[in-house]
Amino acid sequence: MLTKAQVSKQLKILANAEFAIGYQRFFKTGKGEYAQGDKFLGIRVPELRKLAKKADGLDFTELSKLISSKWHEERMLGLIILVNKYKKSKTEAEHEHIYQHYLKHFEYINNWDLVDVTCPHIVGAHLFTRDRKILYRWAKSDNLWVKRIAIISTMYFIKQGELDDSYKLSQLLLKDEHDLMHKAIGWTLRECGKRDENRLKVFLKEHIRELPRTSLRYAIEKFSEKTRKQFLSL
Repeated sequence: MLTKAQVSKQLKILANAEFAIGYQRFFKTGKGEYAQGDKFLGIRVPELRKLAKKADGLDFTELSKLISSKWHEERMLGLIILVNKYKKSKTEAEHEHIYQHYLKHFEYINNWDLVDVTCPHIVGAHLFTRDRKILYRWAKSDNLWVKRIAIISTMYFIKQGELDDSYKLSQLLLKDEHDLMHKAIGWTLRECGKRDENRLKVFLKEHIRELPRTSLRYAIEKFSEKTRKQFLSL
């Protein structure tokens, strides 16, 4: 049986010290920054995805060791493997087990890429046919990453043509002060607009006074230049 230790050895072979230094700056790991103290090996996501396919035999105990690692890429790899397992699973029991395993490791899903790459495919996919009240509870959390999981998970809903929860959660989070949440709101609204541009325009006009400027800029990216200028002048 494949172990976490064996996977870690393969990751160390792929490690790139130069990339690691760049990632530490990019992902804000300095003192007082949102990912203070996070450690990187310097491995790109496509390489992690390739390894994830080879390491899909890891059991949940070994996966937990990966997801709780001090190394960012080990956490990402473990989460990608979990996503792959969810997509391959056929039964309700298997899906529920993977979903619960994901939730148990929230404290390690502690950077925006870890959230964005994984939560739509597990949380979003799982809650699509289930009660979604938990998303609204998470949106009121004091934890930045839990709040981001709440809204980014709805990306799965958007792809299925369901926009209501994305709009409701965006409205709930409009007064959040963190720039990463402003970006998450804007990104979510932009995706909603791809499905129904008129509905997005109505939402933006209704909330233009409270909508963070960053959110607005992200939300209107796919509008015509003329329409973008109109919204930016409001």
